[in-house]
Amino acid sequence: MKILVETSARHVHVTEADLQTLFGAGYQLTVKKELSQPGQYASNERVTVVGPKKELANVSILGPCRNATQVELSATDARSIGINAPVRESGDIAGSAGCKLVGPAGEVEIAEGVIVAKRHVHMTPEDAAEAGVADKEIVKVAVETNGRSLVFGDVVIRVSDKFSTAMHIDTDESNAAGGPTGGEIVK
Repeated sequence: MKILVETSARHVHVTEADLQTLFGAGYQLTVKKELSQPGQYASNERVTVVGPKKELANVSILGPCRNATQVELSATDARSIGINAPVRESGDIAGSAGCKLVGPAGEVEIAEGVIVAKRHVHMTPEDAAEAGVADKEIVKVAVETNGRSLVFGDVVIRVSDKFSTAMHIDTDESNAAGGPTGGEIVK
């Protein structure tokens, strides 16, 4: 089964309370672009992520708001700003690194929430059944590109009827593979 491979660039997820602090009371995220996962979008709003060594400006906020504020960076991004970010699944932020977020109306210090997202494949239950994989299973995905084909290991399968089937890798991984757009699960 061929699957779409998408590059997930650095981004931030915020709580409603943190959004209000960063952008002002009553502020609402505005949709810039719908993403492949149903109900998810890149917003027009941007923040600066501040680490001990330096900062990353104009980092996109993805919506809608979440229960916990989370920053997803590539390993290169994290190292460049002086943060030791663990590789984790989205939402698994307990004990991860912290940082400061700066918006036009205020700042938020998060004690934890900075991660390097574990490469993963979102799948519908039907596509997971067709591919012979299960939720939380760890697989390999082969990607074919012009001169940089490779096999990604340690890819977690995430199954939900709320998903659209697509693999997400960060910019470091995408660059290493020459910007793949498709792949195939191999066991």
